[in-house]
Amino acid sequence: MLPPKRQPNLLLAAARHVAGVARDWPTFRETVLARWTEIRAVMLNRSTQTNEPGRCAALLPVFACLPQPLALIEVGASAGLCLLPDRYAYAYGQHIVRPDDDGGGVPVFPCQACAGTPLPRTMPRIVWRAGLDLNPLDVTNTEQMGWLETLVWPEQIDRAARLRAAIRIARAYPPRLVRGDLRDNVAALAAEAPQDATLIVFHTAVLGYVSNKSERSAFAESVLSMCDYWISNEAPLVLADIAARGSAPVPPGGFVLAINGEPVAFTDPHGAALQWLRDPPMAQDRNSSRRA
Repeated sequence: MLPPKRQPNLLLAAARHVAGVARDWPTFRETVLARWTEIRAVMLNRSTQTNEPGRCAALLPVFACLPQPLALIEVGASAGLCLLPDRYAYAYGQHIVRPDDDGGGVPVFPCQACAGTPLPRTMPRIVWRAGLDLNPLDVTNTEQMGWLETLVWPEQIDRAARLRAAIRIARAYPPRLVRGDLRDNVAALAAEAPQDATLIVFHTAVLGYVSNKSERSAFAESVLSMCDYWISNEAPLVLADIAARGSAPVPPGGFVLAINGEPVAFTDPHGAALQWLRDPPMAQDRNSSRRA
């Protein structure tokens, strides 16, 4: 795990925020050295709080095959864009999935899914949703959304356009966001979820920011008592015990998508690819106490 404020992406985004995109390496180096005080200030005041809605393409097949209707809690929700998977469209090759009330203008997230992936034909039915974050972002705040776009690599024009479209949707259908820590505040939020819905707690590229391994393990152990399904989508070293249960080696740079601690797929970190491994495990009786 990288120490706080030492992520390369944070440096690159801060330099871009201060001085725009450099035309080459010598120019970038010269700019960073000349304007280091400004760049350092941005790095200290901001974080790599990327909110990539394209990750919903990897999550959607899992959401769709779980018992409906669903209640969603995302930890590390940022601006909450990944809490709206039923508001976007998806292209799994020639298999297209669109929201029921598609009036046009929705982003279409491409995802290469392997044969055997249970591709949904309809959207999951989500009846309740909420996000938890140390510093929730406001989709109506132009400066905050500008920083999110700065975190998209400058050559990824299509990805930035899809992000802007997702922000527009989130402004029309703002998800509820709560300020809090995943280590302490998930249970209180879970208690608010409707009892007659399948409660899912999920996160993507979040636990890597919890540097203490024992704290990550404690979260993994505790979250299973709060919900019906815990969906984690993390780099293999973040939850190494879970990654080791996979039936194949994790592709280079890939994430492990797991349900209740059991790997079900390997994913591209931004949701652009999905390698299905197995169907998700069913919820255990130990979770039925949530409905008591």
